Amino acid sequence: MNDKLIRIASYNMRKARGLDQRRRPERTIEVINRLSADVVVLQEADKRLGQRPTALPRSMIETETDFNLVDVAQNDVSIGWHGNAVLVRKGLGARDVQGIDLPGLEPRGAVRLVLDIGTGLTVVATHLGLRRRDRYAQLAVLNMATADDAACVIAGDFNEWSATKGFEPLADRFETHSPGRSFHARRPIAGLDRFSLSQGLTLHDAGVDQSALASVASDHLPIWSDIELSASTY
Repeated sequence: MNDKLIRIASYNMRKARGLDQRRRPERTIEVINRLSADVVVLQEADKRLGQRPTALPRSMIETETDFNLVDVAQNDVSIGWHGNAVLVRKGLGARDVQGIDLPGLEPRGAVRLVLDIGTGLTVVATHLGLRRRDRYAQLAVLNMATADDAACVIAGDFNEWSATKGFEPLADRFETHSPGRSFHARRPIAGLDRFSLSQGLTLHDAGVDQSALASVASDHLPIWSDIELSASTY
């Protein structure tokens, strides 16, 4: 991270289960480390049943990465909120952490936090629903939840197959970007994973990790974006 540029990555890690149907958290960690990101938002970081135990052990994050895990879980066995977890590069502060319930047919959520960069950069990590009507409502909630944030990035699995529709609830403040086709990892045909940037932020560069390792570690490929903060937000 330079003075005004931050790399944020998003990865639907599919509970660390690869296309070989093997659950290998060490492989997921290697994919994450290769992204060279300052912040990584994860979807499906926890398993779905019972207390939703994490698929990525806390001890592995502590010993095999340069990240701190943002404390968003409601118990000692999960690392996420509705499966959304956030990793922040050591030395980069995060505050005002908030779990947000999202409306819809199935339980969904988001995590909001503020990074100690400039006057503060808000990051929202989310995994939106499968139905567009639910996604509209969910994005409307996120727009309202960040209404007072001067600089904000919403990142995650948007589950939207269209390249042009589905983002209208954010259109007044955000510009939504797809770095490329991230799903299905075996044969990517859709850019389901996205970043929405508020006014005051500029997308400097972005991409999809299409490495051999990422292509087998999950059914989604990780995405990354280099985001530049304007002078007024730094």
